[in-house]
Amino acid sequence: MATEIKVPVLPESVSDATIATWHKKAGDAVKRDENLVDLETDKVVLEVPSTVDGVLKEIKFQEGATVTSQQVIAVIEEGAAAAASTEAPKAEKAPAAGAQEVQPKAEAAKAQAAAPSTTQPAPVASSGELPPGAKFTAAKEGIDPAQVEGTGRRGAVTKEDLINYASGKTAGVGGGARPEERVPMTRIRARIAERLMQSKNSIAMLTSFNEVNLGKVMAMRKELGESFEKANGIKLGFMSFFAKAAANALQRHPVVNASVDGNDIIYHGYADISIAVSTDKGLVTPVVRNVERLSFAEIEQQIAEYAKKARDGKLSLDDLQGGTFTITNGGTFGSLMSTPIVNPPQSAILGMHAIKERAIVENGAVVAAPMMYIALSYDHRIIDGKDAVLFLVDIKNQLENPSRMLLGM
Repeated sequence: MATEIKVPVLPESVSDATIATWHKKAGDAVKRDENLVDLETDKVVLEVPSTVDGVLKEIKFQEGATVTSQQVIAVIEEGAAAAASTEAPKAEKAPAAGAQEVQPKAEAAKAQAAAPSTTQPAPVASSGELPPGAKFTAAKEGIDPAQVEGTGRRGAVTKEDLINYASGKTAGVGGGARPEERVPMTRIRARIAERLMQSKNSIAMLTSFNEVNLGKVMAMRKELGESFEKANGIKLGFMSFFAKAAANALQRHPVVNASVDGNDIIYHGYADISIAVSTDKGLVTPVVRNVERLSFAEIEQQIAEYAKKARDGKLSLDDLQGGTFTITNGGTFGSLMSTPIVNPPQSAILGMHAIKERAIVENGAVVAAPMMYIALSYDHRIIDGKDAVLFLVDIKNQLENPSRMLLGM
């Protein structure tokens, strides 16, 4: 019996989706609940699982095609068995990008022996594991990614690795080529670009700075971190301190938590804080809701859950919508100072940065202290410089006196 696989019902704010990656090809056996294809929307990547056991009989749309809600994208022959391929891969010809066949050991050895003696990288990735830009390059150049030595994270093959391999510059092979490549933006990257330009063109944005001595926070984490983890099953990180400090400060400085709607200012009596998370597809900002009511453990647990969902590509649209304020941590990547961009319709964003031991004057003596620069970018149409500076000072006072923060002071 033939079973149709359809695009999931998309939210009202999402009109269509793009076929990002097929994980199966026609003729492959599939199992119920096995992911068949990734659909990329403006905000998240959706997985479309098989609803039955069987064989993927037909793929109606190839990668890059635009599809709409409830549109049929594939057909599965329920209960059928996949036909085994009787043709062995040829050693002298690398498999096309996206292929899943594995060469027999003897043939693989012959293929390796036929390769140039100066280039013998270990296979580190199949084309199915590549990001879209690298996959496009592999297909365009006819390269087997398994023959390319990856220089990315955990040995991943990057687009640059493939370009260098194609131009003969890998593993000491000389080459004077100057390759370049045009790759369409992903839906998520295009949406990020659109939102950033919207922010730049619609907000009178200004950034104020301060610095924080995190010595007491670090001492508290060192003293109570182990007990905290045993009691709550989660590590005590820095983000919960900043999120809680921000939530408290937002209650005392409500205009920083407000948003503009036409000629109106909407004041939010709750702190739904968007926490910026970096993924392979771009920056996403899942929302931790009602932070003013949450404990440190609850904040850490929600952040950890969102981080895992972001890495696995399982964030939903509901996870990303409705924040009133954003915190971003450039210090994770070593940033010492930056001017973060406000995420409309929010009116402010707090930037965290790297913690560095610096000399400061304390009680008349020069001492070394773990210092962090913090930045608040804000919509100057509704937030005056005084409000922004007082908000940053509030954050600073809480973090430098965490016991006061725990008491909501």
